Amino acid sequence: MQPPSLPSPVPNKKGFINPIAVKIVSFSVLVICIIISAIACILAIWDFTKDDVLWRTVATCFVVSGGMMAFGVVNNLYGTTDK
Repeated sequence: MQPPSLPSPVPNKKGFINPIAVKIVSFSVLVICIIISAIACILAIWDFTKDDVLWRTVATCFVVSGGMMAFGVVNNLYGTTDK
């Protein structure tokens, strides 16, 4: 009696640009955006800046973070597969 065969492993996707480098850069940018947003919020709470500066800073950080996340997804979609 033969043991049941295992399904063939799914080939790993390899991004157009090195996925590890993309993850490191994306993570770094996201952390910097979170830190900048937190500092802007603290400055606005203590009235060192105007509320307008707070919302512009937070909105800019959200746009940059969203762009980095989208870049990571697109990099994986258009990459090649390892065989």
